[in-house]
Amino acid sequence: MAGTIVVTGASAGIGRAVAERFLAGGWNVAMIARRGDVLEEIAEGHDSAQPLACDVADATAVDGAFAAAVTRFGRVDVLFNNAGIMRPGGLIDEIPLSDWTDMLAVNLTGMFHAARAAFRQMRAQNPQGGRIINNGSISAHAPRPGSVCYTTTKHAITGLTKTLALDGRPFGIACGQIDIGNAHTELAAKIATGVPQADGSIRAEPMMDVADVAGTVWSMATLPPGANMLSVTVMATNMPFVGRG
Repeated sequence: MAGTIVVTGASAGIGRAVAERFLAGGWNVAMIARRGDVLEEIAEGHDSAQPLACDVADATAVDGAFAAAVTRFGRVDVLFNNAGIMRPGGLIDEIPLSDWTDMLAVNLTGMFHAARAAFRQMRAQNPQGGRIINNGSISAHAPRPGSVCYTTTKHAITGLTKTLALDGRPFGIACGQIDIGNAHTELAAKIATGVPQADGSIRAEPMMDVADVAGTVWSMATLPPGANMLSVTVMATNMPFVGRG
């Protein structure tokens, strides 16, 4: 049965693919991203789409966006907690401190803000409950060289996911994490042309269609309330993850 999903980082890449997949499936889709003009383009022709220009690093703005979604659609059934950024890689003593604070603000604190707003609404609504799906990464399991900021945030998301899955039990709130490897997006485009490997080489890696990621999120979101995918890895079949290093 269709419901209402909030998608953060919905203006591009995985977030956009997920938003479009759920619109095609008949869901109400509240789309959060900083680029409001792009959200308006995605929403065009879809009565069930709601563009919400919002920076997830701003807790007040996130709360306002969720309130607007509830005002329009009545409830929130699913959050796809996806917004994230990546800065150029480097050794820990070479990267600018601003890269660390920027990635913490979006990849961790921003996901906390969205999860907090979703949990609050799911706990209060009637019928109670819902589902939070956090976008982790292959980097939540194994780092790439020079990825200390990004990898640290993604390991932290695993802790967020497990805690929400535990704390949500009394309220019918399920939480799971999707860890994605090498999907064709603007953020990951350079992987197809060549990225550093653990042995010091630079090699291109196999990629997968972002639509396959959207399909996996759909599978997670449409489970019955009594079932949850706590952790899912979807990756390009031949990418160097198993055996990385």
